[in-house]
Amino acid sequence: MRFDTLISSEQLTALLADDSADVLVCDCSFDLTAPAAGFASYHEAHVPGAIYLHLETELSGPKTGQNGRHPLPSQDAFADAMSRAGASDGTQIVCYDSTGGMYAARLWWLARWAGHRDVAVLDGGLPGWRAAGNPVESGDTATRAPGGFTVREPLVETVDFDSVRANIDDGSRVVLDARAPDRFRGENETLDAVGGHIPKARNRFFRDNLDASGRFKPADVLRQEIGEIAGTTDGAALIGQCGSGVTACHNLLAMEIAGIRGAALYPGSWSEWSSRNGAPVATGAQA
Repeated sequence: MRFDTLISSEQLTALLADDSADVLVCDCSFDLTAPAAGFASYHEAHVPGAIYLHLETELSGPKTGQNGRHPLPSQDAFADAMSRAGASDGTQIVCYDSTGGMYAARLWWLARWAGHRDVAVLDGGLPGWRAAGNPVESGDTATRAPGGFTVREPLVETVDFDSVRANIDDGSRVVLDARAPDRFRGENETLDAVGGHIPKARNRFFRDNLDASGRFKPADVLRQEIGEIAGTTDGAALIGQCGSGVTACHNLLAMEIAGIRGAALYPGSWSEWSSRNGAPVATGAQA
């Protein structure tokens, strides 16, 4: 059985017990305000055999000052990183973090961008894994033999700054902003120089995709909630955006679970938008 959205702790336990399975477990723990904290957390406790991937190295590319805080790596650079980590084209990749999948979803999306379908987020993350009574390891990053991960036809779409700006006028797609409601309104902005949101964007805080246990809500609930905010369940009419192209992937994962397929990612997101001269800014609650 292959997994391409979510995998439960029970399913991962069974997969790891199968000696014939080619599985790569990736810890993507991170903290936007303390970039070294993710690896420290991994070093303290992680799923047995998991390797660590850092948001700002393996899962992001070089910054130019106008392409956001976490620009995409090139597809070739990402493929090289995954090969070094031990992934091949037939590997089942499982990713997790300790914060509801907010960083793991970035790896999920990147793998699909590189054409790799067999990638899933561990539902409940490390807290759910531990709560189920599963073992953890500590110490340095696990190593495995290099793999052969190649770039294939992308399974997802991106849009750039110019496309999103033109969309304000033509209204062909709805932008869903995954940031917290206060940042969307332009309040308490601590990560980017300008507060506010892209005009006409709508706010779907990524944490609203989770239930009280930190697991994703059922598909029908996600579909209803996202559809009510977006005004559509046609994924091709949606663009995912956040602060820097990270938690938008959480919303895109929730859409995939809900059967709302075809939404695009605006990778630069608010950190790119707010750095561009003349980019319009809206504040307050969504219209």
